Amino acid sequence: MGDLVTTLHVVAAVFIVGPMAILPMIGLQSIRTGNAPTLLRLAKSTNLFALLSIIVFLLGFGALAVADAKERWSITTPWIMTSIILYLVAASLSLFVTAPVMRAKAHSLEQEPDTGVAHGARAYRMIAAGSGLSSLALVAVVVLMVWKP
Repeated sequence: MGDLVTTLHVVAAVFIVGPMAILPMIGLQSIRTGNAPTLLRLAKSTNLFALLSIIVFLLGFGALAVADAKERWSITTPWIMTSIILYLVAASLSLFVTAPVMRAKAHSLEQEPDTGVAHGARAYRMIAAGSGLSSLALVAVVVLMVWKP
């Protein structure tokens, strides 16, 4: 049972968390080209994948629950607690910074189309920073899950 839950956790991470991290970076291209419809779709998708990432989070708890007892892991194990905190930071950045700023910038582009980053520099920086920090946190989670210090 442990192998099944762990496999589901990893597969879900690849197919759900991966897009959550990558889509905002594609959104930056939409800002540069002034493509509001694409940016709006990417904002909605980023938000959806961030919400779906809760499945990965819950599967992680499932994997912990069915882990081999000799491992003696718990929620208070330092690398597990750090992973939980980093995930919560990454998901929060995606849900409360990156996706909303992408959505707002898309609506702004619909009202007053502009090309390039000149008029949207603040939004561009916020999306880049939010998605970049989120991605770094997610990479750290992967390192902790593999290394298990």
